[in-house]
Amino acid sequence: MEPYRHPDLDPSSGEEAFEFSLRPQRLGEYIGQEKVKARLDIALKAALKRGEVLDHVLLFGPPGLGKTTLAHVLANEMGAPCKVIQAPALEKKGDLAAILTNLEEGEVLFLDEIHRLPAPIEELLYTAMEDRKLDILIGQGPSAQTLKVDLRPFTLVGATTRAGLLSKPLHDRFGMVHRLDYYTRAELEVIAHRSARVLNIPIEDEGAVAIARRSRGTPRIANRLLRRCRDYAEVKGQGVIDAANAEACLALHEVDELGLDGLDRAYLEALCDKFRGGPVGIRTLAAALGEVEGESLEDLVEPYLMQIGFLDRTLQGRKATERAYAYLGLKPSAGPLFG
Repeated sequence: MEPYRHPDLDPSSGEEAFEFSLRPQRLGEYIGQEKVKARLDIALKAALKRGEVLDHVLLFGPPGLGKTTLAHVLANEMGAPCKVIQAPALEKKGDLAAILTNLEEGEVLFLDEIHRLPAPIEELLYTAMEDRKLDILIGQGPSAQTLKVDLRPFTLVGATTRAGLLSKPLHDRFGMVHRLDYYTRAELEVIAHRSARVLNIPIEDEGAVAIARRSRGTPRIANRLLRRCRDYAEVKGQGVIDAANAEACLALHEVDELGLDGLDRAYLEALCDKFRGGPVGIRTLAAALGEVEGESLEDLVEPYLMQIGFLDRTLQGRKATERAYAYLGLKPSAGPLFG
């Protein structure tokens, strides 16, 4: 069987085209992340005033917060095209060399999941980012020679959900490093209304509130829930996403008041019940949950559980908090399962 892939990580789930249609095109249309936007706005205006390309930008934070969208926005503000590459797809040095040498002047290169770049390929980026040169090794052994190829000025925008896995040499070559934080419910309500307008979906304020409350601080999830509520309202209601339709739809999809779904609850039940609250390793938890990838748990489940105070990640492993036990209606265990 294929490993479980959460829809927020799986580009083949059909959500990618939907998300693309909802993306803001300019910085002024981008909702939320006010501090990041203010810093980027100054950097953009300064670069345009000097007639230079924007400095390299690293964006990090949980999935679904708008890193890809922001890369496209930066390219639009600079009046440049944006080339999107998934870092794991780069397997040979020649793959990256071909991309870099074909970039147009001022073009934005967006490298998603940049922490997953193989080390030999990552090393090519060092001189490319600093000196706009590409070192190409010709031949092998003592007779090998290094050919330096000049590159057109470009901006690298790297995105990662795991900033701690990024090597220090690569991290230090980014002129700007920004963390994207979870969105407030008020911001998610605005996003729900905006997305509904773009898609021509009738929505009432109470419907937007119900969606925002369950979107776990993430615009991508808000847009996905909006799409599901639209389907429900068209089939079961009068086509309008009101409070009743939104609540009924989200209950049908087992998304509770906190935004936790079936996988989140299965994770908590395994941690609190089977492993007596931990500490327990992520691989052990993933194995207990069946066809689930550890990376899916680390990127999509755990950050939000930590955000709402249900989970502690320690050097010994994952540990459930008293809040997690209270949510499940269980009593904390007398002691750890191991040791």
